[in-house]
Amino acid sequence: MNWKGRKVLVTGAGGFIGSHLVEALVKRGARTTTLVHYNSRNDWGWIEALPETVKKKLSVFPGDVRDPENVRKAVRGQEVVFHLAALIAIPFSYEAPESYLSTNLGGTMNVLQACLEAKVQKLVHTSTSEVYGTAQYTPIDEKHPLQAQSPYAASKLAADMLALSYHHAYGLPVVIVRPFNTYGPYQKSNQEGGVVAVFLARALAGKSLPVFGEGSQTRDFLYVDDCADLVLRAAADPRALGEIVNGGTGREITILELAKLIAGPAGRIEHKPHPHPQSEIHRLRCDPSKAMALLGWKPTVTLEEGIRRTKEWMSP
Repeated sequence: MNWKGRKVLVTGAGGFIGSHLVEALVKRGARTTTLVHYNSRNDWGWIEALPETVKKKLSVFPGDVRDPENVRKAVRGQEVVFHLAALIAIPFSYEAPESYLSTNLGGTMNVLQACLEAKVQKLVHTSTSEVYGTAQYTPIDEKHPLQAQSPYAASKLAADMLALSYHHAYGLPVVIVRPFNTYGPYQKSNQEGGVVAVFLARALAGKSLPVFGEGSQTRDFLYVDDCADLVLRAAADPRALGEIVNGGTGREITILELAKLIAGPAGRIEHKPHPHPQSEIHRLRCDPSKAMALLGWKPTVTLEEGIRRTKEWMSP
């Protein structure tokens, strides 16, 4: 797809993946509007960190996906909508599950309805590998059984099903992208962030790296630029309509191995009990063959290179 001049909206644009997607769209010439969650600090999240050459070409629309009229105004006149707005911190979903449902499911409902009314040409809904739960077989393809093991995962799974229902019931042009564990620059290094960012921040500060249990649980880590490329390809290819597409590398690594890789020989690793052991996902490994065959996509950044780039960005 030629993005030059195309009118696009990105919800959750101030977040980790959203900000990278916004930058990629602007560089491709898209007329990009960013729906950014309003706050009293007048802070637009990671949009603030984008190059000035990118920011000056953006249109910032402050709002909240939980407000249906606000979402209608943001979607009106757009050709393509990328829906990434969500509460994502899994630990907090145990404490405040209703807020995750209202944002991740209710917010998605508002985006779907607004896109239907505005007759958008394509809606890309961003999901998560968390909806699969612990792998029943590997690699995990799009036909793998679904099992939400946290309130966060349940809210995202419900949003996926709602999005598909709008495609089947109303003909809304939807595609669902399910990235596996995405990491890279702009990811938070607190409980809201991912394990790579947490480990790197602590290693750079000379602190021990916390590993739950023995650290035998595995993950498939996807660099954020590869994730953004997948989302763009899903939007551009008409064959993706109504489809679910996984995004990962096909390589799994244990959390303990990841900690050792990041900590180095002199680093310290501290084993801790998991606060919610019954919901721990023990194994995730993506089967990216559908994305490769359907969209011509493939991950290009190795875990080692991605960690190097992220460390370079985080270093003082």
